[in-house]
Amino acid sequence: MTAGRDLRTLPKAHLHLHFTGSMRHATLLELAARDGIALPDALVSEWPPRLSAADEKGWFRFQRLYDLARSVLRTEDDVRRLVRETAEDDVADGGRWLEIQVDPSGYGARFGGITAFTDLVLDAVRDASERTGLGIGVVIAANRTRHPLDARTLARLAVQYADRGVVGFGLSNDERRGRTADFAGAFAIAERAGLLLTPHGGELLGPASVRTCLESLHADRLGHGVRTVEDPRLLEEVVRRGVTLEVCPTSNVALGVYSDLSSVPLPQLLEAGASVALGADDPLLFGSRLAGQYATMRAAHGLDDAVLASLARMSLRAGRAPSDLRDAALADVDAWLTRPAQTAQTAGATHAALHPRPPGSPA
Repeated sequence: MTAGRDLRTLPKAHLHLHFTGSMRHATLLELAARDGIALPDALVSEWPPRLSAADEKGWFRFQRLYDLARSVLRTEDDVRRLVRETAEDDVADGGRWLEIQVDPSGYGARFGGITAFTDLVLDAVRDASERTGLGIGVVIAANRTRHPLDARTLARLAVQYADRGVVGFGLSNDERRGRTADFAGAFAIAERAGLLLTPHGGELLGPASVRTCLESLHADRLGHGVRTVEDPRLLEEVVRRGVTLEVCPTSNVALGVYSDLSSVPLPQLLEAGASVALGADDPLLFGSRLAGQYATMRAAHGLDDAVLASLARMSLRAGRAPSDLRDAALADVDAWLTRPAQTAQTAGATHAALHPRPPGSPA
């Protein structure tokens, strides 16, 4: 009996991953213990935490856990370790190219300012790339909960590093906060420099959020964007413009956007011709990394390997990877499809590896 090819060996790009959220759970626990930082049960014995951002209280809890995780990054070595381990984990999941998203303003106070922190991250990225062979670009992201003038500062910072590892500019945090259109000036700065524009939109809010990202911010990709499916005309526009949707299935369910994985409308998006790149968003809080997103969609929607390979190709084409890296990875996707499928027994072991259980849970 066969059960599909091993998704960890499918070459792919990872285009939606947040900096602190990429941390290994074991690393979080180790660094917190080192500095005597008390973590709540949601980040220890109940990991991954049960989250829902359907209301303000739910989002506040999610943000509090994220801020606690950020607080364990105290030294330059901690930052380098996070980037190195993130690269190792993506390589283990078949990653060939990673675009990791970071808001330097969330770390600058501890690391000598936003410029010094950006220098540190880019140096850590170069080192991790050399060690692992993974291609890595950085997306500098502004925070919707801060003033739009802060976003302009970060856009100018991103432009400053446009030829030194920064490939894009984004806008993150709760899309229900602030006015997306107010950040148009920051995105214009990044656009003039040729940076990729990838704001969050269309997850916690519906199609109107997506439309604003397209019209005001000129988005090349949409962080999430999954609720575009609720407006057929808008979906047609997204397809016409070639805007890629960075769909993150496990976070959509964890945050209460959809009730279960089978409700994530990936088949509808693909049927409409949308370009989709699956991403893990914040594995530290959602418990599933890159290959796990492919595995959950395979199981929830019965996707065959040809469709999964198509998703991998779309992810590679939607990123800013060097052309030689992209072309080699695309050729390897074709080669992946020629391999024999796994046996049911091997597939079971693969599933267990892709879906870790919380500490102390029954086997």
